[in-house]
Formats: sequence, C-alpha cells, structure tokens
Amino acid sequence: MKLKDKVCIITGGAGSLGLATARLFLNEGARLVLVDKDEDQLAHATETLVAETVIAVAADVSSADDTQRYVQVAAERFGPIDVLFSNAGNFGVVAPIADYPEDVFDAVQAVHVKGALLAAKYVTPHMRDGGSIVITSSVAGLRGDAGVYAYAAAKHAQVGLMRCLAKELAPRAIRVNTIHPGPIDNGFQLAVEDGLGRQMGIDGTEFFNQIIPLGRHGRAEEVARSVLYLACDDSSFTTGTTLAVDGGLSG
Repeated sequence: MKLKDKVCIITGGAGSLGLATARLFLNEGARLVLVDKDEDQLAHATETLVAETVIAVAADVSSADDTQRYVQVAAERFGPIDVLFSNAGNFGVVAPIADYPEDVFDAVQAVHVKGALLAAKYVTPHMRDGGSIVITSSVAGLRGDAGVYAYAAAKHAQVGLMRCLAKELAPRAIRVNTIHPGPIDNGFQLAVEDGLGRQMGIDGTEFFNQIIPLGRHGRAEEVARSVLYLACDDSSFTTGTTLAVDGGLSG
C-alpha cells in the first residue's frame, strides 16, 4: 500500500478528479481530508467513499482563514501531513480580450493561484519532511488558446509557484510538482468545450478529440494514477517537474 497511514489533503475533493484520487488514495491506505467549497457535493462525495479514515471540511481555498481551518482540522484529527493535492479550480469564461470580464479573471486567479499558495503556506509547517505537494495545473498551463485568458494565465502561474516551492522545500525533501491533465470526460471539461465551441463556431468536444493524438478524452481515474505516482515514494527523486497527462496534446 503506497500511502499506508499517510495523511493526505485533497482540495477540490468533491469534483471528478478529486473524488477519483480520493478513492485511489484510500485503496492505498491513506487517511484523507477532503476539502471543497460546495457543501452538498462534498457531503455526497464523503458518503460514496464510506471510510472511517475520511473527514470533510467545507472551505473556500482563496480564504486564508478557511485554509488555516482545514489544515488545523487535518493536523488535530490525523497528525502531521504527508501529501497535499492542491486541486481546487474554476474555469471562468471564454471571450475575446477586449470583452474579457475583469471580475472573472480575478476570481479564477484567486482560486488557482492564491488558493495553491495559501495551501502551501499553511500546510508546509505541518508537513513531514519527505512529503509531497501536487498542484493540478492543466494542458492549458503548457499551451495557449484564444479566449482562455483567465484559466490559461492561472495554470501557467501555478507552474511558477511550483518551481519556487520545489527549490525552497528541497532541503526538507518535500517534493513539489504540477500535473497537467488534458481534456477529461467530465462536467468541468464540457463547460470548457461549450465555451470554446461558441467562440470558435465549432463542436468543442469533437475539436478536442481531433487534436488529441490518442484520439479521445481522458478519464479521471487515469489522471488519478499519475497523481498517486507524484504523491507516493515512487517519485522520490522527482521535484520541480510538469507531468502532462493529456494524450499527447501538449507534445
């Protein structure tokens, strides 16, 4: 069991990737703290896991107070933290630069960039040496597309944050990496494709299937296996890296 008795925090835990990763982590022996802003989805996610080693905390990752609270809950319930999977996200909109709403841009940066920074800021004092931080970026953090200004900028910014953290935390043997999923077959991606499709005047889903070399969308479970690799000791000499799990889209 690759995470036996390891204490793991997953933000965005009620979404498809967060929940798929939670299931996999539990199967590998983890003790788990699920964090999500949506209380109803979080309650449902926790019920589906049916495990005594899972606790749920409703929190806004862009809030320092909420972040400190979920970290404190984790530390008090389970003890020192071994893994942080900083996975919370929102998309924003697809729009021409002249029309791009500033409030949407700010909201996306707050969740992805500030949220990841706050998680690292408040988790690392409670993290064991030799731990792991995994930040969910995106294939959008390795490329760019017209109209995806808030999301792509945030996902690129997470890479810079990750590289800074990897350097600072290396003396403690804490590894920090970003994972870059391509299009996943879930509701989040469907919203992205609808926006792009309207912007480009095409079927967004079919467009992605055509440009992904493997010819299909990924599954959350496939990405979760790569998260597990970065979270466990299999990646003991891997830090400061961008791991693309995108069917070859960014290649």
